[in-house]
Parts: sequence; C-alpha cells; structure tokens
Amino acid sequence: MTDHPFTIALSGKGGTGKTTVSSLLVRSFIDLGEAPVLAVDADPNANLHEALGVSVHETLGSMREEAFSRNIPPGMNRHDYVRFRFRQSLVESNGFDLVAMGRPEGSGCYCFANDLLSECMVQLEREYHFIIIDTEAGMEHISRGTIGKPDLLLILSDPGARGLRTIARIREIATQLGLEKEKIHVVFNQYKTGTAPVDIGEESPLAIIPEDSAVESADLAATPVSLIPFDSPARVAVRGLAEKILGMAKKREV
Repeated sequence: MTDHPFTIALSGKGGTGKTTVSSLLVRSFIDLGEAPVLAVDADPNANLHEALGVSVHETLGSMREEAFSRNIPPGMNRHDYVRFRFRQSLVESNGFDLVAMGRPEGSGCYCFANDLLSECMVQLEREYHFIIIDTEAGMEHISRGTIGKPDLLLILSDPGARGLRTIARIREIATQLGLEKEKIHVVFNQYKTGTAPVDIGEESPLAIIPEDSAVESADLAATPVSLIPFDSPARVAVRGLAEKILGMAKKREV
C-alpha cells in the first residue's frame, strides 16, 4: 500500500447492518494481512466498539466542551492541545485502532467535532492501510467534508422496495457532492435464501451478505459480532468483499 490509505465509508438507512459489516471488514483486512486498520465510528449512536470488542472511554463529542473550557498546558496552543487529546482518545487494539465521534455535549452542534476529525484524520492517515468509516444514516459527514471524499462508498441495503429508494437517494446525494459514480457501490446485507434478485440498475451489487444466525446469536449474547466463527456465512462473504476492495486499492496504486 502507498502512504495514503484506502478509505471506505459505509452508508445506508438504519437497521441495514452498517456496524456489523464495518466490524467484519476491519477483521477481514486484518485476516488478509493489511493491519493496521483505522475504524471510525461516525454514528452518534456509537456502538462500533461493541461490535469490535473494545471499550471507548472518550469520544470527540465529549472533548468539545473541554477544549474550550480547560486551561491549556503552558507552551501548547489550543489546536496542539486538541491534537494531543485526539491521540489520547484513540482506542488501540490488536491490528486496528478506533476513534468514535460520539455526541456533542450540551446543545452544541457537531461543527467542532467534525472539524477536529477532519484535521486529525490527515495526521493519522499515513499510519493505516485502510480506514473503515461507519457513518450515520444521513450523509452529513460526506456533505460537511469531515471524512473527505472516500475512495469507496458502500451503500448497504436490504433487498426491499424501501431499501431501493434509499440506494437511489444516497447515490444521488453522493454524486451531487462530487463523488464519482464508479466509487459508489451497493452491498446487500441480511440476504435471505430464496429472496428474488433486486434490480438496482445497470450495475450488480459488489457483495451479497447472507442472513447469518451467528450474527443474531452474537447480538443476543452481547458478544462482539466481528468475532463470529471464521467460516460463518456472513464473515466469509465480507472477507470476499474485502478481497475485492483490496484489488481496487492495488489498482489505485498503478
């Protein structure tokens, strides 16, 4: 890989399993020897850490008030202090690091956390092969430029009519914001056996991830979904997706 990591953002309506697939992608890239991976939880309802089996003690949202209220150590300006604290907020684990956006404190908006993530991601990105961003249901982080323009936008959907409408809406917004069509792909998740193929236009889905009882069992037991058995259907399918993305990343280098 080059010094610039390959960035993948996952979007889609709520309940399509973005966090599950994000966590399985992180594990898949580690399995493929592409560590370290940076996982970014850009959903205010942060639970990517649970899917990955780590604990988050601080989010960027919780740092917002502190950055404007705490006395800065002598010899350090506020921006240096914020960057220093950002480093401290990183959760380091085996093969990956995680940073969570969290919620803004009080009545404040996300502007500070967004700007902070934008600034600090530039500093961090050279250290990682891949960056996996679990976004909220909307397109705020792309529209604000928080995560820059990802190398790949995966729109997760279930194979239903409502999901199809969401795919079309997200694709339209993303292209209006300047993301090239060839960087936008659809992934069907929680695909049930016997479900009729769904027409999403001229392209085929980049991956079809089947419904997997191991995922449901992990949810019910509150265990990390990314640690479902290596040969479970969902993990095998996501590993295949990671292999395709790895091929895209190598083509980018040429």
